[in-house]
Amino acid sequence: MEFIDVLRYFGALLLVLAMVGGAGLLARRFGVPGVTRAANDKRLAIVETLMVGPRQRLFIVRRDNVEHLVLSTPDGASVIESGIPAKIEAAAP
Repeated sequence: MEFIDVLRYFGALLLVLAMVGGAGLLARRFGVPGVTRAANDKRLAIVETLMVGPRQRLFIVRRDNVEHLVLSTPDGASVIESGIPAKIEAAAP
C-alpha cells in the first residue's frame, strides 16, 4: 500500500464524517423531530427523585407551576399527592 492510497482513505473518511456532521446540523436547523434542541419553556419537569426501595421510586413532577408526588413501582405508577404549589426559583444573577 502506497502513501497516496493511505491519504486517499483518510480523505474519504474525513469527507464522510463532514457529510454526516453537516446533515446533523441541517436536521437541527430545520427542525427534524428527535434531533431538535430542547425548548426553554418546558411545561413538564421532574424536580426530584428518591429511591424508597430496590424497585420503588418517588418523583416530584412539576407541571405548569403545580407539583405532583408520584410513586413508581414495577407494577405501575400512582399519584400520592396532587396540586402542591411549586416553589418559585430565584433567577440566576
